[in-house]
Parts: sequence; structure tokens; C-alpha cells
Amino acid sequence: MASEAAAEVNAVPAVAGAEKQPHKLERKWTFWFDNQSKPKQGAAWGTTLRKVYTFDTVEEFWCLYDQIFKPSKFPGNADFHLFKDGVEPKWEDPECANGGKWTVASNRKPILETMWLETLMALVGEQFDESDEICGVVASVRQRQDKLALWTKTATNEAAQMGIGRKWKEIIDVNDKITYSFHDDSRRERSAKGRYNV
Repeated sequence: MASEAAAEVNAVPAVAGAEKQPHKLERKWTFWFDNQSKPKQGAAWGTTLRKVYTFDTVEEFWCLYDQIFKPSKFPGNADFHLFKDGVEPKWEDPECANGGKWTVASNRKPILETMWLETLMALVGEQFDESDEICGVVASVRQRQDKLALWTKTATNEAAQMGIGRKWKEIIDVNDKITYSFHDDSRRERSAKGRYNV
């Protein structure tokens, strides 16, 4: 009996110690910020883009989200990005160069905030079957209409893009059609037509 009690006492610290270990993610992720409200005349796109923080634990993610990265806290004309570590949220980045994006618009901040959080959790939680195809997500806060864009790396892989689009639509609980556009098309014309729809 005494040895059983001693075993229980010894087991408690081990369990308590395990709770203090951070919960590692599959990969590192980086938050980026871009304030488009006051671009300097003649400045190239991306000059105001700033890396904010790279994290790799569940605890860091929630701390950052709770303190900083809610769309309701974003200034107007700001873009917030969550991309895989090592990938810059630019068309020119080698991981993004041949890619594209799924886009959804919202006229209401609470809806954008919910879609943003659901997308972030799906990304860091590796909820997409084609997670290697995903580069990151961008929340663009604007006065008239906010946008959320999920960036992927191989635009011509239609099967992967359609799988990602269907899954994302389910995750963000959208009934309207969402559209996928190639970065190459967007480079050539400002309002490029979508190539895929779900």
C-alpha cells in the first residue's frame, strides 16, 4: 500500500511537468504587416512590408492572436499576413511565383474576424490535405470591403487548388462562390478573372 502511494506521488510531478511543455506545431509560421495607408510617392510595392513575429507553438500563436492579430484591431488599409516561415508574402517569392490565391470578400468586420481566425487555426493545425501547396493567408482591411486571400504555390495544379478551395470554403463557412486567380494574371491586369470557382 505504501509503495502504491509513493508511486502515485512520484507520478504527479511528471504529469504536472508535462503540462508546462509548449505544444509544437508541424512547422514555423510568420506574421507580417503591411500598412498601405501612407505609401511614399514612387515607393515600390513591399517597401512597407514588415516581418512581425515567427512562432512554432500553439501557445505563441494564441498569445499573438489575442494581443495583436484580430482584424478588429487592424488599422484601415492594412494587410496582415500569416505565411510559412521562409516564404515572403510577395508574388516574387520562389514559393509564390507560380501560384495564385483563393479570395473571399466581407462587408462586415465580425465576419472577417471569424473567417480569419478559422483560417489561421486550419493553417497552423495542418487541416488541409494539400498543406504543402499552401503558402499563407492575407487579411486586407479596407473601408468599403475587407478581403481574405489564401495563397497557394502551384496555380496550374487544378486538382490541388480545387481541393484547397473546397476545404477552405467549408472552414470559413461561406455559401457564396469563391474564386481562384493566378498571380501571373494579376501581374498583367489589375482585375484578373478567376480561373477556378467553388
